[in-house]
Amino acid sequence: MSETLTAPLAEKRDRLHQLFQDMGSVLVAFSGGIDSTVVYKIARDAIGDHALAVTAVSPTFPAIELEVARRIAGEIGGRHLVIETDQLALPDFTRNDASRCYHCKADLYQALTTIKERAGLAAIADGTNVDDLGDDRPGITAARAWHVRSPLVEAQCSKDEIRALARTLGISTWDKPAAACLSSRIPRGIAITREKLTRVERAEAALFEAGFRQVRVRDQGDCARIEVGVDELAAMLAPGTRERVVDAIKQAGFRFVTLDLEGYRTGSTNKP
Repeated sequence: MSETLTAPLAEKRDRLHQLFQDMGSVLVAFSGGIDSTVVYKIARDAIGDHALAVTAVSPTFPAIELEVARRIAGEIGGRHLVIETDQLALPDFTRNDASRCYHCKADLYQALTTIKERAGLAAIADGTNVDDLGDDRPGITAARAWHVRSPLVEAQCSKDEIRALARTLGISTWDKPAAACLSSRIPRGIAITREKLTRVERAEAALFEAGFRQVRVRDQGDCARIEVGVDELAAMLAPGTRERVVDAIKQAGFRFVTLDLEGYRTGSTNKP
């Protein structure tokens, strides 16, 4: 891209390059989101085929995100492996208490560690950035337990800086909205089932198909609570759109459909 990085951000980019060169080889936990994409792109630039991207597919991972991950890995041109995991087989996960993310990530990192060792790679890296550190993130605790490195944290990169890096690196999804596993749509304390995940995924797919970018469908029992970006609220109520959305979400398996006028925000399912 023609855009030039500021000197401080160029230093952080160079720091990332050096981190991967020091590692020598790395397995990147690659979801296709902007954070792990930047990690994999820079790792690929720094150490070539000694960087391996691994995407874990499970009932909590939307099919649309797998399509993105495959496409972006193809654009980067590096090695990309897709594996299957199934957190629904873990009672500690399906119970859906405050430790849910820990058990999910521990299961993932156990699988990635096996692949790393078989491939003779030196480290596992994730896409955690400094903005993530202020949240309640049991998954980060799991990462530390499994000795997963977070290069974006080590280089002190914020989310805005990561998007700026992505843009200058020519990553086509530099402005991609944040994604999260489907289980985050179900309130804590409500058991996670395949049926609930499937209807949320179908409902969100209908919203993406209708042209909305920042989307969450929160599972409130019989009711789907829709969150879209504040700038998209008016479009939701446009003639014809509201009816199509309601029909599609009911077909996905919900009886009632509501629009949250606060708009999209992270973690709203678990907030009072």
